[in-house]
Amino acid sequence: MRVVGFAVLLMSVFLGNAFAQVPKGNVFIGYSYMSADVPNTAARQNLNGWEGSLEGKVLPFLSIVADGSGHYGTTQFFTCPLPAGGGCAGAVNGNLYTALFGPRVSASFGRLRPFAHVLTGAADVSGSSSDFSLASAFGGGVDFKIAPILGWRFQGDYIHTHFSGQPEGHAHVSTGVVLRF
Repeated sequence: MRVVGFAVLLMSVFLGNAFAQVPKGNVFIGYSYMSADVPNTAARQNLNGWEGSLEGKVLPFLSIVADGSGHYGTTQFFTCPLPAGGGCAGAVNGNLYTALFGPRVSASFGRLRPFAHVLTGAADVSGSSSDFSLASAFGGGVDFKIAPILGWRFQGDYIHTHFSGQPEGHAHVSTGVVLRF
């Protein structure tokens, strides 16, 4: 009986230490670039902005993520057929915001923590008019640990939206500071 009690005591100490090494989550904030697929435009549009996320661990390798971003830029578009006395092209300042949620899997290898996620949520575009769309994203990245609570993230995603009844695919990359807790 003493052996069983001693074994339970050792397991609880070692398991407690093992789980104590896993951060419970992190907060990310950084710069974001998006190559946006905008309908009725001459080419893909370059948008700059920010991204932030909050990640909570469910298991050492699985977490739930809430991710938000905002991107800003000027979009060139065609207005053909020509209005009387007007040109065929125009420009509008626009904003694209996303709010996405979903699971993320990750593993730590020394100072590196690669991850992959699948997120879903909503996107909003505004400018001279506005539109709302369901959005989905898949992608991943890597966190580089600088200090026990501080890291740097590199992340890339493909974001799918459906504004004005047309499917769009946006390439999205971001980098910035990660605070682990």
